[in-house]
Amino acid sequence: MGQPATRIVSLLPSATEICFALGLDENIVGVTHECDYPASAQLKPQITRSKTTAALTSREIDALVRSQLDETGSIYELDLEMLEALRPDIILTQQLCTVCAVSFDYVAEQAATLTTVPQVINLEPKSLEDVFHSIARVAALVGQPEKAEAMLSGLRTRVDHVREAVALLPKRKAMVLEWIDPPFASGHWIPELVALAGGENTIGFLHAPSREVSWEQILASLPEVLIVAECGFGVERQLQDIDFLLSRVGSDIPEIWVCDGSQYFSRPGPRLVDTLEMISGILHVELREQMLSKFQDTKDIVRIH
Repeated sequence: MGQPATRIVSLLPSATEICFALGLDENIVGVTHECDYPASAQLKPQITRSKTTAALTSREIDALVRSQLDETGSIYELDLEMLEALRPDIILTQQLCTVCAVSFDYVAEQAATLTTVPQVINLEPKSLEDVFHSIARVAALVGQPEKAEAMLSGLRTRVDHVREAVALLPKRKAMVLEWIDPPFASGHWIPELVALAGGENTIGFLHAPSREVSWEQILASLPEVLIVAECGFGVERQLQDIDFLLSRVGSDIPEIWVCDGSQYFSRPGPRLVDTLEMISGILHVELREQMLSKFQDTKDIVRIH
């Protein structure tokens, strides 16, 4: 009789994606309310909920998030009774961003009181290579490191393909906005992806947290391409903010694109390689048909002008 399967609770959409991509869907016993990819992840018990609402404006959400972090240290609520009932062996979470997941310290504190006393694993990638390391680490946690080998080989091959495709193309000055009101320039892995895709970041914080900047700074940096990928938002929700964006930048930026920030930019999982391909297609008209054909038009990406 074999060992019982390792029971995993994932408090990160990216970790959930990693587990499913590794074929560990049977190991996952609980996820967050934001774990929506693949679709079957939504069938798992959801043990969190958010105190914010997308019905608010971007400025209102920013203010609410700041106030909740000041007051309680988290914008999420964790169902502790359900967590106990799920009997996890491992809880996957992170310390990187309190806006993206339940506070690591709170999770660790509560995990120590559970009957199973699960391991609390901090997945905190800041770069693309860190993401690949997270994939290997999750596979190793369940004693199946071989599950990561083929996946990582395929992902690295795709990265190399993009690198080769853009090598002889002129670099384009680009910026990725992670929030519109107030404007936040991208951080962590995003500036790296822009560079790998053949772009020159005008403002970006490589392997560091995203940061609030001014519209004056954005315009002064002279981006040829502005990519809007608000953290946690799909294209449809972001389009509500476009009139505000255009009132700040007008036609001073030649190209503006809106991409699904929730699915492709703010989740450090296997689909960051899709994001790399998406950015390369945005930046280079020569690659557009090849690199953007798999994305679902207005659902994943829209060109504003």
